[in-house]
Amino acid sequence: MQKGKNMKVAIGSDHAGFELKEEVTELLKTLGTDVVDCGTDTSKSVDYPDFGEKVSSLISSGKIEKGILICGTGVGMSMVANKFPNVRAALCNDLFCARMSRLHNDANILVMGGRIIGKDLAAEIVRTWMATPFEGARHLNRLIKIKKIEECLNTHGT
Repeated sequence: MQKGKNMKVAIGSDHAGFELKEEVTELLKTLGTDVVDCGTDTSKSVDYPDFGEKVSSLISSGKIEKGILICGTGVGMSMVANKFPNVRAALCNDLFCARMSRLHNDANILVMGGRIIGKDLAAEIVRTWMATPFEGARHLNRLIKIKKIEECLNTHGT
């Protein structure tokens, strides 16, 4: 985690990720992170795009630096998040992907599957993802290429 400032993290889930979202929220608070909870606040069935949009728009606009999204598998939330400009959402259901998504891809949204992983593994994934910096160097050029693709699609469409 960044030193010298209290980082804000936006978090959101659907009903399938609600329980894990609550666990992760408490973990983030113990790590000294300010958490912006974008819902859901129940295990009652809801539509994941509604909550993926809330978190992703905060990251896309630059209002918040990092986000975490949780749904049943993580696939749906990943699809939603990566529609937003400036979002690099990574589905990470293991420690290696969590580390590499930050180190090489500068992922700014962590996505996990609430029906895929348990709370202990999720906690380790969150700790790893939050603590891993972007390596930069040769990886920066790749992010620039992604940004150019994004800009081209936003300007010209598909």
